[in-house]
Amino acid sequence: MERRLSAILAADVVGYSALMEQDEAGTFDRVRARRTELFEPEIARHHGRIFKLMGDGLLAEFGSVVDAVECAVSLQRGMADRNASVAEEDRFNVRIGINIGEVIVDGDDRYGEGVNVAARLEQLAPAGGICVSGKVAKEVENKLAFTFDPAGQQKVKNIEELVDVYHVRIDAPPRRRSLHKRGTSRLWRALGVPAAIVAAVVAIWGALYYPLVMSSSGGSSTIPSVAVLPFKDLSADKSLGYLGEGVANDVIAILSRFSDIAVVSRTSSFAYQGKEGDIRQIGKELDVGYVLEGSVRKEGNRVRIVSQLINANTGDHVWADRFDKAGTDPWALQDELTGKIVGAMTGEFGAIRKSDYSKAWGKDSTNLAEYDYYLRAESQLNLYTKEGLERSGEISRDGLQVFPGSPLLTVELGWSHWLKVGLFYSSDPQADLQEAERLVNQALSNKNLSPQVARLAHWLHGWLLTVKGDHDRAVAEMNKAIAAAPYNAFTLTDAGSIFLQAGQPEKALELTDAAAARDPGLSWFFNYVRGFIFIVLGKNEEAVEVLKTTEFADAPLQLAIAYMRLGRQADARAAVEKMLNSTPGVTIQSWRQAWNFRDPSILDQAAADLARAGLPGSPTQ
Repeated sequence: MERRLSAILAADVVGYSALMEQDEAGTFDRVRARRTELFEPEIARHHGRIFKLMGDGLLAEFGSVVDAVECAVSLQRGMADRNASVAEEDRFNVRIGINIGEVIVDGDDRYGEGVNVAARLEQLAPAGGICVSGKVAKEVENKLAFTFDPAGQQKVKNIEELVDVYHVRIDAPPRRRSLHKRGTSRLWRALGVPAAIVAAVVAIWGALYYPLVMSSSGGSSTIPSVAVLPFKDLSADKSLGYLGEGVANDVIAILSRFSDIAVVSRTSSFAYQGKEGDIRQIGKELDVGYVLEGSVRKEGNRVRIVSQLINANTGDHVWADRFDKAGTDPWALQDELTGKIVGAMTGEFGAIRKSDYSKAWGKDSTNLAEYDYYLRAESQLNLYTKEGLERSGEISRDGLQVFPGSPLLTVELGWSHWLKVGLFYSSDPQADLQEAERLVNQALSNKNLSPQVARLAHWLHGWLLTVKGDHDRAVAEMNKAIAAAPYNAFTLTDAGSIFLQAGQPEKALELTDAAAARDPGLSWFFNYVRGFIFIVLGKNEEAVEVLKTTEFADAPLQLAIAYMRLGRQADARAAVEKMLNSTPGVTIQSWRQAWNFRDPSILDQAAADLARAGLPGSPTQ
């Protein structure tokens, strides 16, 4: 008798008997349609296998509990999408239970307690909800961005021991979502992204739900909105249709996790598959500011993907690139190319953000909307100069005069105060830290923050808590920031600094590696963060190699520390002199204001190295 450990997903239709009594034929047809168009494809995409079908439900087996939970979320989101588009009398809900345990293999069927508990958990789930066992929650809590709310220990039928029960909370609007595709999950695992940020299909932050939106057009008064069209198959034998769809599908799934980009659902954008048309008309019909389109072609074992981002209002090209990859594994090709496309489009320094900065600065100041004030302030903030930070603060304050209490502008102003300290420009670090803390607490007191503001606020709060030495809360805040936008390479990289100071250098390195895979163009930043990580890990030669590639913030000082530990005192002194030339007045005391390690000896030893390398000030605070 074969036994094995499996994740079991149990699903059934809520109130199936009553629905059958009201309309037997109609209910049967609707349930069958949902199974064939949603459940069977999604389970297959998440590497699962249905092993039992009942009239009102099914049982499926997964080799990965992460895949099982991702699939469950995707299924519930798919059901919500379909319910939103049909008459109320044609709607129905499902509930899902998931357990991980040993099962007995009997041909194509599965038996045992692992299956029984999943079935009981499904009965405890609310309509449209997901209920999992404690084993499942523990296994995936650090691998997925979803929250697991404990429901205590429950006595379930025919199971002697009490079962720890958790409900999966999916804090997202119930409409306009993209479908998850298996390549998305595999993409980030293959590229080394930590499992904590690999999530199932997530909400698309459409303009309808985003609190900052002041009009539904694709202009800069809203967050940028984009539609991703299926990539055209230009291969001679027309054999790459699956790849063109797959790349577009994965891009949609990944973009849907960015809190400051609204992406149109797959259903809407794929309606244009095989159709020729004016991009401006497509943009108007889909109500977006940008359209991403492209093509796939194959020559031998080399695949070429051409991708271009177009301003849907003007028809102008914002960005275009060509990606070539040789190989025989189509999924690996798809994964890598998708990552490159998304990395080029998104983030603080991506094509979409740059385009929106330009639009914001082109507006009449008397007509600026809230988001435009933010874009202007952010563009100055990202200069990382003393003048840029001052100007960013001024713009945020001007915006708050027009939009009093705006959480977005409040937290943006907080960032300008913190970065004055973090970049050693502050004339009164304690005052700037206190003001930053006041502002972020004010923003976080709003219980209805948009994902964009939540990311910025929790991220800033993580830094302020780190500086105060409250590392456990700082890590918790950074996890919230990551959950709000888990594919944002800039946030991931900076999270590495928070985890490093909290005493988790390996986790910090994992995060920067993930960012490097996501956005190679951000090397100046992730190499900066890697530098201090390598120093803490005692890998000083590696620290030198990465720190020589960047001059961001105190990179020269970190380089000096690594040089000192390698016995290269002359090089260390030259690095300190370089820092003093670019940022006059920096001292050991002002440098220490921006860092606070759980292990104080790390900073003490680094400060002593800097003192010997010629940085002014006492090595002790």
